[in-house]
Amino acid sequence: MWTRLHRVKTIQVVLDDKTLKVADRAAQREKVNRSALIRKAIALYAARQQELELERRHRAGYEASPIRPGEFDGWGAVQTWPED
Repeated sequence: MWTRLHRVKTIQVVLDDKTLKVADRAAQREKVNRSALIRKAIALYAARQQELELERRHRAGYEASPIRPGEFDGWGAVQTWPED
Protein backbone atom coordinates (compact mmCIF):
# COMPACT_ATOMS: atom_id res chain seq x y z
CA MET A 1 0.00 0.00 0.00
CA TRP A 2 2.83 2.41 0.78
CA THR A 3 4.14 2.05 -2.78
CA ARG A 4 0.76 2.94 -4.25
CA LEU A 5 0.30 5.92 -1.94
CA HIS A 6 3.81 7.05 -2.68
CA ARG A 7 2.97 7.32 -6.41
CA VAL A 8 -0.15 9.47 -6.03
CA LYS A 9 -0.21 13.23 -5.93
CA THR A 10 -2.41 15.40 -3.78
CA ILE A 11 -4.27 18.10 -5.69
CA GLN A 12 -6.88 20.67 -4.85
CA VAL A 13 -10.24 20.51 -6.63
CA VAL A 14 -12.72 23.32 -6.29
CA LEU A 15 -16.41 22.35 -6.51
CA ASP A 16 -19.58 24.32 -6.01
CA ASP A 17 -21.95 23.14 -3.27
CA LYS A 18 -24.36 21.38 -5.62
CA THR A 19 -21.60 19.43 -7.38
CA LEU A 20 -20.02 18.50 -4.06
CA LYS A 21 -23.34 17.13 -2.78
CA VAL A 22 -23.79 15.10 -5.96
CA ALA A 23 -20.23 13.77 -5.65
CA ASP A 24 -20.68 12.88 -2.00
CA ARG A 25 -23.93 11.00 -2.70
CA ALA A 26 -22.30 9.15 -5.60
CA ALA A 27 -19.27 8.25 -3.47
CA GLN A 28 -21.54 6.98 -0.72
CA ARG A 29 -23.51 4.84 -3.20
CA GLU A 30 -20.28 3.44 -4.65
CA LYS A 31 -18.84 2.96 -1.15
CA VAL A 32 -15.68 4.88 -2.04
CA ASN A 33 -14.18 8.17 -0.91
CA ARG A 34 -14.17 11.36 -3.00
CA SER A 35 -10.69 10.73 -4.34
CA ALA A 36 -11.61 7.27 -5.61
CA LEU A 37 -14.79 8.66 -7.17
CA ILE A 38 -12.85 11.40 -8.96
CA ARG A 39 -10.24 8.89 -10.18
CA LYS A 40 -13.02 6.67 -11.53
CA ALA A 41 -14.77 9.62 -13.16
CA ILE A 42 -11.56 10.70 -14.89
CA ALA A 43 -10.89 7.15 -16.09
CA LEU A 44 -14.43 6.91 -17.50
CA TYR A 45 -14.06 10.32 -19.14
CA ALA A 46 -10.74 9.34 -20.73
CA ALA A 47 -12.19 6.04 -22.00
CA ARG A 48 -15.18 7.87 -23.48
CA GLN A 49 -12.90 10.40 -25.20
CA GLN A 50 -10.87 7.56 -26.69
CA GLU A 51 -14.07 5.90 -27.90
CA LEU A 52 -15.24 9.15 -29.50
CA GLU A 53 -11.85 9.57 -31.20
CA LEU A 54 -12.02 6.05 -32.63
CA GLU A 55 -15.56 6.73 -33.87
CA ARG A 56 -14.36 10.00 -35.46
CA ARG A 57 -11.50 8.21 -37.21
CA HIS A 58 -13.81 5.42 -38.36
CA ARG A 59 -16.28 7.95 -39.77
CA ALA A 60 -13.45 9.88 -41.47
CA GLY A 61 -12.22 6.65 -43.07
CA TYR A 62 -15.62 5.92 -44.54
CA GLU A 63 -15.98 9.51 -45.72
CA ALA A 64 -12.58 9.29 -47.43
CA SER A 65 -13.41 5.92 -49.00
CA PRO A 66 -17.19 5.51 -49.13
CA ILE A 67 -18.88 2.23 -49.92
CA ARG A 68 -19.21 1.78 -53.67
CA PRO A 69 -22.58 0.87 -55.17
CA GLY A 70 -22.89 -2.91 -55.31
CA GLU A 71 -19.84 -3.48 -53.11
CA PHE A 72 -21.74 -5.70 -50.68
CA ASP A 73 -24.41 -7.10 -53.00
CA GLY A 74 -22.96 -10.63 -52.83
CA TRP A 75 -23.60 -10.84 -49.11
CA GLY A 76 -27.40 -10.79 -49.44
CA ALA A 77 -27.71 -14.57 -49.72
CA VAL A 78 -25.37 -15.14 -46.78
CA GLN A 79 -27.40 -12.86 -44.51
CA THR A 80 -30.64 -14.82 -44.81
CA TRP A 81 -31.57 -17.86 -42.72
CA PRO A 82 -31.69 -21.11 -44.68
CA GLU A 83 -35.13 -22.52 -45.43
CA ASP A 84 -36.19 -25.55 -43.36
